[in-house]
Amino acid sequence: MGIYDYVIKNGKGDDVPMSDYKGKVLLIVNTATGCGFTPHYEPLEKMYEKYHDRGFEIIDIPCNQFAGQAPESDEEIHQFCTLKYNTQFPQMKKSEVNGENELPLYTYLKSQQGFKGFGFGPAALAMSAMLKRIDKDYKNNPDIKWNFTKFAVDREGNVVARFEPTEDMKKVDRFVEGLL
Repeated sequence: MGIYDYVIKNGKGDDVPMSDYKGKVLLIVNTATGCGFTPHYEPLEKMYEKYHDRGFEIIDIPCNQFAGQAPESDEEIHQFCTLKYNTQFPQMKKSEVNGENELPLYTYLKSQQGFKGFGFGPAALAMSAMLKRIDKDYKNNPDIKWNFTKFAVDREGNVVARFEPTEDMKKVDRFVEGLL
C-alpha cells in the first residue's frame, strides 16, 4: 500500500481519501493546542500561505496522546487554531498516532521514516532526557515521540523526510520549498 490508499477523517468526521492529495507536496503533522511546540502553528501557517498555490498542503492531525495536551473537541481545536494562529489549513479529526488505536496512515508513515534522533541543542537534550524516563528504548522504535512531528511527502507520494518537533522550522520550510 502507498500513501494514497489511506483514508482519514476531517474534524467533522467525514472521510478524506489521501488520494485527494495526489500530485501535491504534503506535510503531515500531529498537533496539540497545549504543547510547548504549539507555536509551530505560526510558521506552519506561513508555509501554507507561501506555498499553497504551488501545490502544498498541510495535513494537521490533532493528537492527545502526549501528556494530554489536546483535550478539546475537534471543533474547539479548530477554533483555537483559527483564532490564535489564523490557520487556514484544515484540522483533521483528533486521532492516535501510536499504539493499537493508531491511524493506519501513521503506521505507514512510521514504516517509511523511522526515528533518527532529536538533533542538537537545548530542546533536543530536554526531549531526550524526558523520553529516557518514559521509555529507555525510545531511540530504537519508530513511534512518534511527541506533538508536532512532521512527515514530508513528495508529489509522487513518497514519504521523503521526518522532522522531530525539535527541528528548526526554517529547515522544514527550506526542505518543503525544495520539493515544490
